[in-house]
Amino acid sequence: MSVIRVEDADGVTHELEPVEGWRLMEILRDYGMGMEGTCGGAVACASCHIVLDPEWADKVAPPREDEIDKLDELPFLHETSRLSCQIIWSDELDGLKLTLVKEPT
Repeated sequence: MSVIRVEDADGVTHELEPVEGWRLMEILRDYGMGMEGTCGGAVACASCHIVLDPEWADKVAPPREDEIDKLDELPFLHETSRLSCQIIWSDELDGLKLTLVKEPT
């Protein structure tokens, strides 16, 4: 069984069992992790912004130009920021660690 380790905005870590071939955004949304996924993966909203654990940043396929452009529109960014709608789950990602972004108030 594969697992994703997700730290939520309150600092609580959750272990989720992913589905092969699903977008990371869909997995997070279906587990009720507060992921909106407003545009459904069309790279139009950035509501699925996550931060990959630095150890995992190079193990995930690199972002495409449209994802980079959308991330650049965000008011705050981390070095390993990604849009979870652009990461397709495969078992090679077993153990992936990420943090859900809490927007500053």
